[in-house]
Amino acid sequence: MNADTEGSEAGPDEPFVELAVEVFAMLADATRVRIILALRDGELAVNRLAEIVDKSPAAVSQHLAKLRLGRIVATRHEGTRVFYRLENEHARQLVTDAIEQAEHSLGTVPRHHRAEGDAGGTR
Repeated sequence: MNADTEGSEAGPDEPFVELAVEVFAMLADATRVRIILALRDGELAVNRLAEIVDKSPAAVSQHLAKLRLGRIVATRHEGTRVFYRLENEHARQLVTDAIEQAEHSLGTVPRHHRAEGDAGGTR
């Protein structure tokens, strides 16, 4: 028996821990996070994504290819154009949660805790 696991049982989520680490590694890039933020409201073509994230279409295409391999984004073809969308809501939620966690590090009331129109309120 392995000393690291001796006396403990693997939880029901154990098979997914390594995969979760891979998802975090995939999202550990500012351009990819910006792409996911851009796609949270719907699908976009590469050129539009490039404009939004302020990168070249070639660079954005490379990031999108990695996100596709990680099954974070999916594609739809329309003629010669390719449109990208988030595969599901989880990547959007992970990025939103990470942004909100980052807001807490500023030492002020985080934006996500403020009520609309109330700069000092809480959610």
